[in-house]
Amino acid sequence: MKSLFLSSLLLSLTLANVVPKAEQKVDYSGFKALRVKGKGKDFESQVEKLAAHVLTCGKGEYVDLVVSPDQVDAVTALATDSTVLSNDVGAMLASEGEFSAYAVPSETWFTTYHSYNDHLQFLRDLQAGYTSNSAIITAGTSVQGRTLTGIQIWGSGGRGSKPAILIHGTVHAREWITTMTTEYFAWQLLTKYNSDAAIKAVVDKFDFYIMPIVNPDGFVYTQTTDRLWRKNRQTVSSSSCVGRDINRNWPYKWEVTGGASTSPCSETYKGLAPSDAPENRGLVSQVQSLKNSRGIRLYLDIHSYGQYILWPYGYNCNLRAENDAAHRTIASAAATAIRGVFGTAYTIGPSCSTLYATTGSSTDYTDVTGNATYSYTYELRDKGTNGFVLPASQIQPTVRETWAGLLSMLQRV
Repeated sequence: MKSLFLSSLLLSLTLANVVPKAEQKVDYSGFKALRVKGKGKDFESQVEKLAAHVLTCGKGEYVDLVVSPDQVDAVTALATDSTVLSNDVGAMLASEGEFSAYAVPSETWFTTYHSYNDHLQFLRDLQAGYTSNSAIITAGTSVQGRTLTGIQIWGSGGRGSKPAILIHGTVHAREWITTMTTEYFAWQLLTKYNSDAAIKAVVDKFDFYIMPIVNPDGFVYTQTTDRLWRKNRQTVSSSSCVGRDINRNWPYKWEVTGGASTSPCSETYKGLAPSDAPENRGLVSQVQSLKNSRGIRLYLDIHSYGQYILWPYGYNCNLRAENDAAHRTIASAAATAIRGVFGTAYTIGPSCSTLYATTGSSTDYTDVTGNATYSYTYELRDKGTNGFVLPASQIQPTVRETWAGLLSMLQRV
């Protein structure tokens, strides 16, 4: 009996990470989303072995999990406290709605989720309508050969003449709302440039580099096979597990322990070496190019979920950025702007001490090595009720309130 139990643990550990032989789409019908709390340093590793997915990838007080029906009792038995966030994750996925494509650049685009190819077409269509002050840009390729594609936007002074605002979305594949939000930023900046004085002012002050999907292979995989996939799709020679967390793969403080995993099966697997993910190498090159040109005034890494605005440092909870006070002032104003739209409350603070430790992270790298004046991570809606599976009905509220937060930042950096 003991060996059968151990076998079931190993099966659960690899369920979310091994490439399915037939690449059949994962069915989450009947799976539960749980928020659990436990004691001891081994608690998180124990529940990770039982869960299909760990949704909150850090050392917080609570851990959010997706758990198959046959493992729910085992997980709750380990926990000192547990809450059911969803009784049926499959039903939550259905609430996202079917993929749709709308004519752009209409705001109706931001009412539903879309396929990867339609997102690329959105960028092409948006840029085609504003050829005098925008261009399609790239930042390397993915493991499977997809180009990391974005859009550059500029105002008076011409292309590349102003400090950079660099924005990355969909670093983690399952965070679909970040794709929509970063695209909304680009849509606002271009379509309102001639009609909104506040927008014209910031576009004339900065050059914008917006990359809505920097993990394209993982994003496609969430649409074809496993909606809750997080990492890229890079194989590891020593393991049957797949993927690196490209937000633990940046070449700054990558070697520090405690903020990422060395296990290829983990959701936060850091890789074998800094920047050994090709997606990350392309993004590092992009940061360095902008640093060596007009410099980076503001870097944003858009994630979900939890409703946070975070800034460096992630690798050490006792350190603060030299301009920590300015980071806090700008983040506070942004949180106020967000709350003023629909009442959504955000928590702000340095990344490690406010949320959890992260090593090899984008904001630490852009702050120190990329010499960005300000670097932030946004964690968008919600606080776990829907988590990564935010219903399509929440796309519009999310993108609108986050835009208010961004505009507030742009007016202060």
